[in-house]
Amino acid sequence: MRRGKLRIYLGAAPGVGKTYAMLSEAHRRTERGTDCVVAFVEHYDRPRTKALLTGLEHLPRTCFTDQGTVRTEMDLDAVLARRPALALVDELARTNVPGSRNAKRWQDVEELLAAGVDVISTVNIQHLESLGDVVESITGVREQETVPDEVVRRADQIELVDMDPQALRRRLAHGNIYRSDKVDAALSHYFRPGNLTALRELALLWLADRVDEYLQRYRGEHGIHTPWQARERIAVGLTGGPEGRTLIRRAARLAAKGSGSEILAVYVARSDTLTAATPKELAVQRTLVEDLGGTFHHVIGDDIPAALLDFARGVGATQIVLGSSRRKAWQYVFGPGVGATVARESGPDLDVHIVTHEEVAKGRGLPVARGARLGRSRIVAGWLTGVAGPALLAPLLARAESDLGLANDMLLFLALTVAAALLGGLAPALASAAVGSVLLNWFFTFPVHRVAIADPRNIVAILIFVAVAVAVASVVDLAARRTQQAARLRAESEILSFLAGHVLRGEEPLNALLERVRETFAMDSVALLERIDDRTPWTCAGSVGPASPGRPEDADVDMPVRDHLALALSGRVLPAEDRRVLAAFAAQAAVVLDRQRLKTEAEQARALAEGNRIRTALLAAVSHDLRTPLATIKAAVTSLRSPDVTWSEQDRAELLAGIETGADRLGNLVGNLLDMSRLHTGTVTPLIREVDLDEVVPMALVGVAEDSVELDVPETLPMVPVDPGLLERAVANVVENAVKYSPPGQRVLVAASGLGDRVELRVVDRGPGVPDEAKERIFAPFQRHGDAPRGAGVGLGLAVARGFVEAIGGTLDAEDTPGGGLTMVLRLKVGPGHAPVRADLPASVTS
Repeated sequence: MRRGKLRIYLGAAPGVGKTYAMLSEAHRRTERGTDCVVAFVEHYDRPRTKALLTGLEHLPRTCFTDQGTVRTEMDLDAVLARRPALALVDELARTNVPGSRNAKRWQDVEELLAAGVDVISTVNIQHLESLGDVVESITGVREQETVPDEVVRRADQIELVDMDPQALRRRLAHGNIYRSDKVDAALSHYFRPGNLTALRELALLWLADRVDEYLQRYRGEHGIHTPWQARERIAVGLTGGPEGRTLIRRAARLAAKGSGSEILAVYVARSDTLTAATPKELAVQRTLVEDLGGTFHHVIGDDIPAALLDFARGVGATQIVLGSSRRKAWQYVFGPGVGATVARESGPDLDVHIVTHEEVAKGRGLPVARGARLGRSRIVAGWLTGVAGPALLAPLLARAESDLGLANDMLLFLALTVAAALLGGLAPALASAAVGSVLLNWFFTFPVHRVAIADPRNIVAILIFVAVAVAVASVVDLAARRTQQAARLRAESEILSFLAGHVLRGEEPLNALLERVRETFAMDSVALLERIDDRTPWTCAGSVGPASPGRPEDADVDMPVRDHLALALSGRVLPAEDRRVLAAFAAQAAVVLDRQRLKTEAEQARALAEGNRIRTALLAAVSHDLRTPLATIKAAVTSLRSPDVTWSEQDRAELLAGIETGADRLGNLVGNLLDMSRLHTGTVTPLIREVDLDEVVPMALVGVAEDSVELDVPETLPMVPVDPGLLERAVANVVENAVKYSPPGQRVLVAASGLGDRVELRVVDRGPGVPDEAKERIFAPFQRHGDAPRGAGVGLGLAVARGFVEAIGGTLDAEDTPGGGLTMVLRLKVGPGHAPVRADLPASVTS
């Protein structure tokens, strides 16, 4: 029996239209004559969804009684007995009603597929089992109804149903998803723009991975090993020269022509010594690549074309962008160059772009950081020129019909000696002089073909030839070495100058500096180690790279910085001339480490200074706010004690009420001042115990008028571990602030709800609200919003509230109230052992 085919509509978020798309497809199939039935579809009273159900055959559902409530579920046996060609089964991840044959709906779908019935179903990205933790971190909701990823991956067709977050929020606000009384809660909880955008990205990435997986499987099954240009991956070969920026921008323009293209910049460094690029230029190019959305890679390899091609094929690149050679024309005698070699060996699977730039044919400049050593190819060329050259030249001159004379013959041999010195240094030149003198004696001095010289003048000539050859070779070799040394010193000075400038300006964090060391010296890992004294073990102050050494003794290179501070590098042994530059890096690393610690101490000092500033501001702020209630109390008491006035009972009551009001204001003010002082001195010690919010919150509302607050704190919420006293003070300050700014006749809503592993308490007012740029500022001490009068307090209420909330492990933030006003959101963690709380939203939010 053939297995049925599964088609899934994957939703980026609830309410994007998965069920609508599924029903539309069912109508199209029905019009084509497909036997299609509705096995289970939920419309949640959405008018357009209900309209699409018309005209389709509906199979009856089976009924179950669950805790006294009658619930319906898909009748699996009825669907199997009917055996339609296509069945519509909504909400693949839903849990079946207790008593059903299978616990999960996806298991029902598996039975239908095994029976040969095609199925169309729906699922949201948050219901995939592997993404549960990710979705919870984004939305705060832990989905209990999940489906294994493999079930969805096995589907024959997956279609993404997507919608712009703002459009989805408009659908929600218009009541197209669920009832209007749940709109505000949904907009401020699950359907925040950030949540929807993150879920949308998650769905796109998951589906893209699934497409890549299918493509790789297809290529493997069909034996296709060359890259397919389904998605462009552009590798940019960098030399560290100034043309790199042009290449990166050119690659970015190529990538912009195709959706989903990637840029991978790669710098190939030789493994024998310092890298040949200026670190400053490489840092600039790395930043440019990352700003354009690409990635920067550092590869070690002596054969640069081979290393570049290996990297490109390893990452599945489809194009390589290289710059036109900076060589001068005569330098091509040493080889075709990187660009030509890569283009020749790339094969048909890689497109190679050679990009022109302003540095073409201007020369590579002096070799950077290559020391006094010549490359292997030059040494080999020097020996061939110095030894094989005279061996070939001598027979040619001997067979020539015209006799050039011994002097001219010597000049030709001397030219080969000079060339050997230029290419390979002193040793090949000396060998060339020795071989040349022997060949001159054998072929061109009488008697020929004998190791003897008859004419004394020829002896002098050969001796002069040897002396001149040795002298010229020594001078040429010395000049070449001085040139190489000057180039190295120039490279070192550029590195040290750039390094010192960055460190002095404080632009280089420690890990970034260690990464620069690793790239400059082509190391695997670098670590800065320190210890207190000779007896204590080493600790790592900073490291980069895999498996960094834990002790200087374990490293390939150990560079002491101070008595108890060392730089340890792993990867290879450095030559002696490189250690001088490494010592400078080590000294700068110590400076950066000291600067970081000084910065930490400065932050602590700044905190102390901030405390002093607050105390100064406190004295200035309370000068008026303390006197006002004191003056009111003093005036009322003086009036009551006056023997010259007889007060009526009503007047006495008013004066006593004024005294009570002033005393309350003084008590609140002094309490906030003391609380602020405790917060800044760090003497707030919360006594944490698990409590119910419905016990604490009502006690916090004692100080406000009963008709000014509407309370909605369910008794079913889980307990939260807090300090009840601190929580009560925080809630009281927030509610008092909300009542103060609420318009007359508008009550403040104090509502609590559970959301995942936390409980939220929302204090909602309909006042003037606060602009986004001021939402954090209102929590600072001595801040009063707008034109609040001096009598409104010193602006400590919200600062104290946030301090207390953070002290008990919660958060307090300000949000806009839909329709105008300000909402204070207090979030607290649920106590251990309590099950995560599902958001109080309609069932359709998970459909």
